[in-house]
Amino acid sequence: MAACKSTRPVTSQAPSTTLVPYGPAWAALWQQKAAEYKALCFQAYNIAKVRLDENLQHPGNKPVAIVTDIDETILDNSPYTVHTSLRGQAYADKTWTEWTDKAAADTVPGALSFLKYAASKGVRVFYITNRAETERTSTLKNLQHWQFPDADNEHLLLKTTTSGKESRRQQVAQTHQIILLMGDNLSDFAAIFDKQPVTEREKVTQQSAADFGNRFIVLPNPMYGDWLPAMFQYNYKRSPQELDSILKTQLKDY
Repeated sequence: MAACKSTRPVTSQAPSTTLVPYGPAWAALWQQKAAEYKALCFQAYNIAKVRLDENLQHPGNKPVAIVTDIDETILDNSPYTVHTSLRGQAYADKTWTEWTDKAAADTVPGALSFLKYAASKGVRVFYITNRAETERTSTLKNLQHWQFPDADNEHLLLKTTTSGKESRRQQVAQTHQIILLMGDNLSDFAAIFDKQPVTEREKVTQQSAADFGNRFIVLPNPMYGDWLPAMFQYNYKRSPQELDSILKTQLKDY
């Protein structure tokens, strides 16, 4: 006798929040396991090496320097994203500091070898990061563990009163010729990208197209960055449900 077939439709119900806060875990998985992620990082640093060598052929009047971001540019913090998102938590200063206190972040593929190469050519490295002053000791410990060049107080410029990095870039530019800027977020490169809405970010990116792969070296980061809050007007006080709803409206379906 044929087995009875149920006529009840198969249904599945997604949790009330799916993109927030759990979505970043998928991005972290890609960063940790995709060979394509590593290939993009190698590509970025291969291009950086070419641009470095080109610039060194035309020295200026000042010592030469590279300005680099830290998180997701030279240090990989994907374990933090996994830890929080799988627990249904968003970023929080407390949990972030617990992570950075461990000084356990691995290196971004290609970052260490490139910066060591730059240092061997007499190029100074300045680390401009929005980590807090309270994270100075642990940040230096993490950088020094991997033997990053110029990993000292003089070359580490942490966040002070604002997340904007322009004043710190200008501080370096007073004494050095900055030939390359490296980062995973557009605000790592110029003030024109700071806290802009989605449409304006796209506009100024198009206007700056010639700088990418030349003076600006961009590293991939799908986990976080200004691309995300740009979609909800940088209003971090919204609930996870509100954020999830807003982000879903930004998805392009067919």
